[in-house]
Amino acid sequence: MNSVIELIKSHRSIRKFKPQIVSDQILQDIIACCQAAATSSNIQATTIIQVKDPSKREELAQLAGEQPYVASAGAFLVFCADLYRPKLACEMQGGTFSEGNTEHFIIAATDVALAAQNGVIAAESLGLGICYIGGLRNNPQQVSDLLDLPDQVFPLFGLCIGYPDQDPQIKPRLPVSTVFKQNSYTDVNELDGIKKYDEQMQNYYRSRTAGKKQSCWSEEMKALVGKASRPFMREFLKKRGFFMK
Repeated sequence: MNSVIELIKSHRSIRKFKPQIVSDQILQDIIACCQAAATSSNIQATTIIQVKDPSKREELAQLAGEQPYVASAGAFLVFCADLYRPKLACEMQGGTFSEGNTEHFIIAATDVALAAQNGVIAAESLGLGICYIGGLRNNPQQVSDLLDLPDQVFPLFGLCIGYPDQDPQIKPRLPVSTVFKQNSYTDVNELDGIKKYDEQMQNYYRSRTAGKKQSCWSEEMKALVGKASRPFMREFLKKRGFFMK
């Protein structure tokens, strides 16, 4: 196993950071790695906003569901799906922007995810820790207002980057045999894989919390997909020009 594969497989989310900023040069290198990710048709629909203002960081921490590490990490970035810049380029050439196109939305969201993960791997290779903050979507309009986002741009997630002040265990993933299939989708052993993974997760939570947390993956999925999640997102996206036509 080479060092890159070892690095990727050793990923953990870090939620406690040392009081040390991440230098501008390191951030520039990380952003360059984000830009090196694959991008559909070279649309480059990613905008990354570093939030330095302490008051804005505190407000974002609250908007994200009271996650204090948003304010305490060495750097905090907001990754935005951005069709505003391609819109300007289209109009600069005399074209008419096709607003609300579902495929464009998918392209932009995918671009952002690919770019962010490139940046995460770069950061972790430098000994930094990270934590994705999907909680920004709890209050997407307030986040957009705080960051002065134009129409055709929306905040997809935040990213804490900093020097780790904790050493958590690696969270187990579903068995490869469950998620990796050959030639077609088959669920012959799907339930067996889920049950085995539930046992792993129960042991993981017991070990990590000294027996305080008793849960497993299927229970978490019942809580997550057994109800609507952020039902306001559709109306929010529509207001920002993402009609999904």
